[in-house]
Amino acid sequence: MQSLFPSPKLLNLAFSGCSQTALPLFEAQTKHNSKWQARQELYPVWSVADDAKNKAAKLSDAAVTEFEKASSKTQRKAGHIELYSPKYYAACTFGGIMACGLTHTIVTPMDLVKCRRQVDAKMYKGNFEAWGKIGRAEGFRGIYTGWGPTFWGYSVQGGLKYGGYEFFKKFYADLVGEENFHKYKTGIYLAGSASAEFIADIGLCPFEAVKVRMQTTIPPFAKTTLGGINYIVGKEGVGGLYKGLYPLWGRQIPYTMMKFASFETVVEMIYNYLPGSKSDYGKGAQTAVSFTGGYIAGILCAIVSHPADVMVSKLNSNRQAGEGVGAATSRIYKDIGFGGLWNGLPVRIVMIGTLTGLQWMIYDYFKIFMGLPTTGGAAPEKGKA
Repeated sequence: MQSLFPSPKLLNLAFSGCSQTALPLFEAQTKHNSKWQARQELYPVWSVADDAKNKAAKLSDAAVTEFEKASSKTQRKAGHIELYSPKYYAACTFGGIMACGLTHTIVTPMDLVKCRRQVDAKMYKGNFEAWGKIGRAEGFRGIYTGWGPTFWGYSVQGGLKYGGYEFFKKFYADLVGEENFHKYKTGIYLAGSASAEFIADIGLCPFEAVKVRMQTTIPPFAKTTLGGINYIVGKEGVGGLYKGLYPLWGRQIPYTMMKFASFETVVEMIYNYLPGSKSDYGKGAQTAVSFTGGYIAGILCAIVSHPADVMVSKLNSNRQAGEGVGAATSRIYKDIGFGGLWNGLPVRIVMIGTLTGLQWMIYDYFKIFMGLPTTGGAAPEKGKA
């Protein structure tokens, strides 16, 4: 007896817009399906998702192809870059400029709230409340207050830090010899990063002074980076740009030592855990490892350097005329106490973790782009190339 209800086959033909000419094709497609297998033709959303996935894969392949073309063209123009040559250190310096300048500028809204809460813990209850108040009072541009000195300062600092680290790491490794380097590599990472950051902070300090004052004065005391520099120099002389240098060293040198040493250690641990060796993994996998190692390193950096970060913000915004660094530090600590040194830590952990992960990913992607190996990895075993 014929059923009163239409079969699934007829329903599919009716609602999918198929004609009767599609019936043989439909039967051929469904003939081999088991009773346990889901039938894609009954779920139009399924095919839409597959189409989107296929298009995304094609776009990704196209992007990789364009990246390879641009990379090959750049490498031909630049010529062969020998490891630890002046050209190598120049490439690492440029990679550091890209990694730090861009990432610090992107997180300016988080940095703005962090600095204001460090100066006055009662100013905002949370980040979203802060951004809402700033946006309503100053517009979208207000949320990015201080982006100019941030970009220029951390571009200078990033170039000197990453390029300097590559130089000093090799310099100290050569001093102790290859065998001792593998024994005491963490000490080499710490010494190399500290030396690089010592120099990098001299370039960063003037821009950091302008940034902090711009972010912690309402309305901002200057609208542009150059305007801020001229204002400080006019009132306090060139020394006014460097009065936060000692606290900056106190914040940035431990921060960078933790950043580079922990990154190298975490990346080596990841590759030791994964099957095979580092060279078995492609560019995407290696930069994913770089991001992971950088994020973990960033969390540790934020914790280690946060008290000094609070003090730098306080000194740049709340130091009295003619007051020495030691006297100002003592006065501020009496005002805020030990607990006050940790104001804004959660937001800084998120900010620095994300920022550091992105920095290492960008830096290593640039090294790949220039035909150079990514940073870190397990030491080669004896007897292996």
